[in-house]
Amino acid sequence: MIKLRIFITAFLALVVSMVATAQDNTADIGLMRSNGKIFVVMAVVVTILIGLFAYLVTIDKKITRLEKEGSNQ
Repeated sequence: MIKLRIFITAFLALVVSMVATAQDNTADIGLMRSNGKIFVVMAVVVTILIGLFAYLVTIDKKITRLEKEGSNQ
C-alpha cells in the first residue's frame, strides 16, 4: 500500500509540473498544436502510461501473492 501511495504522489506531482509548465504563453504555437493533433498525441501517451502502470500494479500483486504462498509452505 505504501508503494502505491508513493507512486500516486509521484504521478500527481509529474502531472502538476506538466500543467504548470504548459502555461507559458510566450511559446510559439507549433504545427501540431495549431492543428490540434497534440491533444491526440497526449491522449495516446497518457493511455499507454496508464496501461503500463496498471500492468505493473497487477504484476506486483501477483508476485506478492506468490511470495506469501511460498513462505507458507
